[in-house]
Amino acid sequence: MATTGLLRFSVSPLHRRHDLFYLQFTRRTLHPLQTPKSRAVRTVSDKPVSCIHLQDKASGQESSSSTNSTLLLDVSGMMCGACAARIKSIISADERVDSVVVNLLTETAAIKLKQGLIDDSASVAEDLAGKVSASGFVGRRRVSGMGIADKVRKWREKVEKKEELLARSRNRVAFAWTLVALCCGSHASHILHSLGFHEFHGPILDILHNSYARGGLALISLLGPGRELLVDGLRAFRKGSPNMNSLVGFGAIAAFAISMVSLLNPELQWNAVFFDEPVMLLGFILLGRSLEERVRIQASSDMNELLSLLSTKSRLVIGPSGSEFSSDSVLCSDAMCAEVPTDDIRIGDSVLVLPGETIPVDGKVLAGRSVVDESMLTGESLPVFKGKGLSVSAGTVNWDGPLRIEASCTGSNSTISKIVNMIEDAQGREAPIQRLADSIAGRFVYSIMTLSAATFAFWYYIGANMFPSVLLNDIAGPDGNTLLLSMKLAVDVLVVSCPCALGLATPTAILVGTSLGAKRGLLIRGGDVLERLAGIDYITLDKTGTLTEGNPAVSAVASLESEELEVLRIAAAVEQTTLHPIAKAIIAKAKSLNLSIPNTRRQLTEPGSGTLAEVDGTLVAVGKLNWARDRFQHISSPYDIKKLDVSLEYKSSSDVPSSDHSRTIAYVGKEGKGIVGAIAISDNLREDAKFTITRLEKMGIRTMILSGDREEAVASVANSVGIEKEFTYCSLTPQQKSDVISKLKESGHHVAMVGDSINDAPSLALADVGIALQTEGRENAASNAASILLLGNRLSQVIEAIDLARATMEKVHQNLAWAIVYNIIAIPLAAGAALPYFDFAMTPSLSGGLMALSSIFVVTNSLLLQFHGSRSKEMEE
Repeated sequence: MATTGLLRFSVSPLHRRHDLFYLQFTRRTLHPLQTPKSRAVRTVSDKPVSCIHLQDKASGQESSSSTNSTLLLDVSGMMCGACAARIKSIISADERVDSVVVNLLTETAAIKLKQGLIDDSASVAEDLAGKVSASGFVGRRRVSGMGIADKVRKWREKVEKKEELLARSRNRVAFAWTLVALCCGSHASHILHSLGFHEFHGPILDILHNSYARGGLALISLLGPGRELLVDGLRAFRKGSPNMNSLVGFGAIAAFAISMVSLLNPELQWNAVFFDEPVMLLGFILLGRSLEERVRIQASSDMNELLSLLSTKSRLVIGPSGSEFSSDSVLCSDAMCAEVPTDDIRIGDSVLVLPGETIPVDGKVLAGRSVVDESMLTGESLPVFKGKGLSVSAGTVNWDGPLRIEASCTGSNSTISKIVNMIEDAQGREAPIQRLADSIAGRFVYSIMTLSAATFAFWYYIGANMFPSVLLNDIAGPDGNTLLLSMKLAVDVLVVSCPCALGLATPTAILVGTSLGAKRGLLIRGGDVLERLAGIDYITLDKTGTLTEGNPAVSAVASLESEELEVLRIAAAVEQTTLHPIAKAIIAKAKSLNLSIPNTRRQLTEPGSGTLAEVDGTLVAVGKLNWARDRFQHISSPYDIKKLDVSLEYKSSSDVPSSDHSRTIAYVGKEGKGIVGAIAISDNLREDAKFTITRLEKMGIRTMILSGDREEAVASVANSVGIEKEFTYCSLTPQQKSDVISKLKESGHHVAMVGDSINDAPSLALADVGIALQTEGRENAASNAASILLLGNRLSQVIEAIDLARATMEKVHQNLAWAIVYNIIAIPLAAGAALPYFDFAMTPSLSGGLMALSSIFVVTNSLLLQFHGSRSKEMEE
C-alpha cells in the first residue's frame, strides 16, 4: 500500500466549556466531579464541605508528579559492578541529586533531583552526563516523551549496536584463539614427540619454540584483540574508577613485561619467560566476554518481543462529510484508507486492521468480527472473540477478519506503550538487596589490586623461604624461579576475581523476572516490588470486583410509597457521575427498561459510602443505609427499613443460590422524606476465587476480606471462598481499610492489598505491595496506586505474581551466593593457599577462564527463569 501524507486539522463546530470542581468532605476524600455550572455547594448535612477549583488541584497534582519525576541517562562503557558503583558515586556526589540508581544490564542511570530543581532538569541532566563522560564512560541524557516510532527506532538502534559489538567480539575471539593455537604449537610438538611422532618437527615448529617469536605473538595479542580491553582498563584506572578490564589489563601487561625483561636481560638470571600466559589469558577473557554478551542480549529478548508489538504504521479510514458507514460494513465505497504513522492517530479516528496485523491503538470495534490474540497482554493463550462494541488493545494480533476500530487511546498512552514504559522504569528501580552487592563491588577492584600486591610480596620475600617445596611446582618454571612464582600468583589474583558476577547477580534476574511477568499479564513496577512481594505473609482483598466478577446486576427493587420504576429512575440519575460497578448496574437496568434518566446538578460522591445529587430540584442520596439516612433530617423508621429488606428478599428469592452470589443493597433517600426505596444488586463470585484463596493458604499466606459492603453480603462471600469469620471485615470506609492494614504492618506482618476501584486506592498505596485488577483495559485510581497490575483480570494471577516473585528472588540469592562463594574460594586458591600442602596452583590463563565462567553462570542462571512454570496453572491442569 502506498503511503499517503495527510495534513490534519481539528475542526469543532461547537465549543462547550464546563467548570470542574474538586469536592472534599472533612476527613473524607472524594474524586473530581463535573458540574454544568460554577456554583456554591449547599450544605446538606451538619458536616462541613470544602470546594476547591479543579484546575488548581490539577496543577498541584501535576507539580507533585513532576517532583517525583526521574531523569534518565544512557551510560555505556560499564563492564562490571564496580563500574556501576563508580557512576553511582559520581552522580550522588552532586549536591543537586537526591538519589540515584544505576542498572548495569540496561546501561541506565535513573536520577531523582532535589525539590526546586525540576524546572532546570534538562541542564542538570546534561551536566551530570558530562561528569559521567569525564570519568571514562559515555553518558547521554535520554529524551523523554518520545512517540512510538521514535521509541521503536531507538530500541532497534540499541539492539543493532549490541549485535554489531557482538560480531566484532566474535572476530576478536577468533583472532585471539588463532594466536593461542600458535603459542601452544610448541607444546603440541612435545606431546607428539612423547607419543612417538617425530616427523612433524620442522622449521615452523622450530620458530614457535623461539622465545622471541612467542614474545612477538604475545605483543600482537596485546595490541590486536586485547587492545580495546587494555585501553579501557588503563583509562578507567587513570580516571580513578578501575574496573574488571583494569585487573585483566594489569595482569596481562605484568606477565608480558616480566617475560620481556627476563628475555632481553639474561644476565639478571630471572628465567621468567612465560609469553604464553598473557596470550591464553586474553583468549579466555575475550571468549567469556563474547558468551556473556550473547547471554545478556538473550536476557533482554523479552523486551524486544514486547517492543515488536508496537505498530509504527496504521490504516486511517476517512469518509467524506455526510457519509455513513453501515453497521456491518468495515469500509464504505467512498471512504479513503491511508497508511499513516501511528503517532498521527487521534482519539475518535477510525482505523482499519487486516487479518494477521497488530492492532496499533486501543479502541472499540465499530464493525467487523474476528478473534484476537491477547496472550502478550493477559497471558491467556486462547484467542478472544471481538465484535461490534467490544474493546481491543494495542499490541494484540488480529487473526481472522478485518476490523474497523474507533481509537480511544493512542500513541504512548496505549496499553502496550505503558507496559513498555513501566517495564523500563521497573528495571531502573533497584531491589534493596542490590545495595549490598553494590557496596561490595564498589570497593572490590581496589581490594583485589591490594591483595595482588600483597600476594607478590609474600611469596617473593617470605613464602618461598618458608615453603621451599613450592619451587618444584610447574608454576615456578623448570628452574624453580621465585620471581616467576610470585609474579604468576599475583597475576592469578588479579584475573580470577570477578566483580562482574556481583554486579550482574540482581539486575539480570530482575530483568528476566519483570519481562516474564509482562508476558504473563503481570505488570510489576520494579525489583523492589518483587522483593517485597516474595516476603508477603498477609493478603487483604476487597470484595466487589475482586472476589466477585465486578459485573453486578439489579435483582430486585423495592419502594415504600412511589412506584419502583421511579426509585430506579432517580437512583440511575444520581449514579451517572460515578464509575462504581454498583452504579453501572443501576444505570444499565434503567436503560434496559427504557426509563428516561433526568439530568442532575451538584453531584457529590463519598467513596465507600454513596453518591448525592439534585434530581428535578430535589436532593437524592444513593448508598449505604446509615450514610443515605444521615443526609437528611427526616429519619426513616426501623419498621420501614425492615419492610424494604423483606420485600427485596422475597423478590430476589428465585435467583441462583446465594453461595454463588454476593448481594448488595443500595438505599435511596430523598430530601424531606428520608429512605424511600432500596435496590438489590447481585454479583457472581469469580470462578477462580475459591481456588486462589485455597492456594494462598497452602503457600502460608493468610487472607482477609476488607469490604465496605453489608455484613450479610461479606459473610456469604467469605463462607463461599473459605475465609474464616475472624478475618472478615465489613462496612469499612476507605480510611478504616487503611487502619486495618496499618495495624497488621505495625504487628510485623508484610501485607499485600488486592483491589480494583477508587475505594481501594488508599489501601493499595499503604500496603507493602498493592495489587490491582485492571478491568475493561482502563486506568483508574487503583491501578495508579498499585505496585502490580493484573492485566488478565484474573484473581489467580495473584498466585502467579507471588510465585514469580519468589522464583526471581531465589535466583537473586543463588546468584549472589555464587558470586560471593566463588570469590571467597577462588581468590585464596589463586594466591597459592593450596600450594604448600597440596602442590596445586592456578595459571593466569586458568584463572581468566574461571573468571569468565563465573559471569556466564550468573546470567545463565537468571535465564533459567524463562522456563519457570506457574504452579497455579499446574494445579489447575
